[in-house]
Amino acid sequence: MIGRITGVLLEKDDQQALIDVRGVAYEVLVPLSTFFSLPHPGEGVTLHTHFVVREDAQLLFGFLQEQERSLFRILIRVNGVGPKLALALLSGMEVVDFVRCVHQDDVNALVKLPGVGKKTAERLIIEIKDKLKEWDGTPVAEGAKKTAQAGRDASYEEAETALINLGYKPQDAGRAVAGAAKILEESGQVPDSESLIRTALRNMS
Repeated sequence: MIGRITGVLLEKDDQQALIDVRGVAYEVLVPLSTFFSLPHPGEGVTLHTHFVVREDAQLLFGFLQEQERSLFRILIRVNGVGPKLALALLSGMEVVDFVRCVHQDDVNALVKLPGVGKKTAERLIIEIKDKLKEWDGTPVAEGAKKTAQAGRDASYEEAETALINLGYKPQDAGRAVAGAAKILEESGQVPDSESLIRTALRNMS
């Protein structure tokens, strides 16, 4: 089992990070919450990891916050929820918000996440509610936000691509990003890619 990895970040995108550990580069699948807080390429990084071995692949999942990994491990034990869906859940909603939805039996909020139907949402609540009892009131540390990529068009494109990769239809992703940009601009904020994605996800959920 690979429980933690420390090295130099070589590359990153909204799906994975490439980390050099003494000459060996590891491809680590990450949720958007971790992607937003990754350092710039060339800088050091430490991720809490979960290693999955399948007949056709060996996959390494990484998280900046250990609490994210803990929730990921709880999710993949739910019937019908694999690593891919668990990663999408963590990408679509902050840990503290997800835990709150489970405790409040908020099926409507969960079904708005990519890949989650009503039955899956109800199953999630039933199967993990007791496991999250001790998470009540637990603060979730937010990673430091990185400088957004320059260029308005590039930011819009990156935000749309991220939403599409999460399972949203291209036309829905486009509308969500446009709506997020309007909200940010009206509040005097810069519509960088990170802000666009977060605002779009909040509105869609």
